[in-house]
Amino acid sequence: MQTETSQVGPAGSPSRHRLTVLAGPTAVGKGTVSADIRRRYPEVWLSVSCTTRAPRPGEVDGVHYYFISAERFDAMVEAGEMLEWAWVHGRNRYGTPRQAVLDAIAGGHLPLLEIDLAGARQVRESMPEAHMVFLAPPSWDELVRRLVGRGTEDEEERTRRLETAKVELAAEQEFDVTIINYDVERAADELVAVMKGTAH
Repeated sequence: MQTETSQVGPAGSPSRHRLTVLAGPTAVGKGTVSADIRRRYPEVWLSVSCTTRAPRPGEVDGVHYYFISAERFDAMVEAGEMLEWAWVHGRNRYGTPRQAVLDAIAGGHLPLLEIDLAGARQVRESMPEAHMVFLAPPSWDELVRRLVGRGTEDEEERTRRLETAKVELAAEQEFDVTIINYDVERAADELVAVMKGTAH
């Protein structure tokens, strides 16, 4: 594997890092791992997705997501401004603004996109050079425990998300690398090493 540890290429031009896509089942900790990377690895550029769902407690518009109306989301899709988008759990839409990702790659940043499985498949179609990373739970029981412990969904929503998680877990073989989320900082360190090309 070629390592890409320098931010500057020939003649002083920025090197072009591949987009890394992080996906995995619901409640596996994708957002927590991404937040830890945001806190400890300022060299990583984290894409901020748009969503039509309402903010959860503590979420900040423009930091965790861009919370936009369904009408605005439709307009962005129609204009081709989404790199990927999908309905998630049959209720809300999530999408990645295309231009921000392209600008980050062109600027020589280490770009990271944390999305769901359907979105990851769309990115693979439109950007086959992207590095696909699957975040997996240590076990199914641990995944259930994390979802219940989160306390942000009612019983009906938890059941729906666990059914979705079974389908998502079955897609692991579609990815280039699997990282098991035993511990948030350890998983974050492993992911950044993959992005920099220094993973063993």
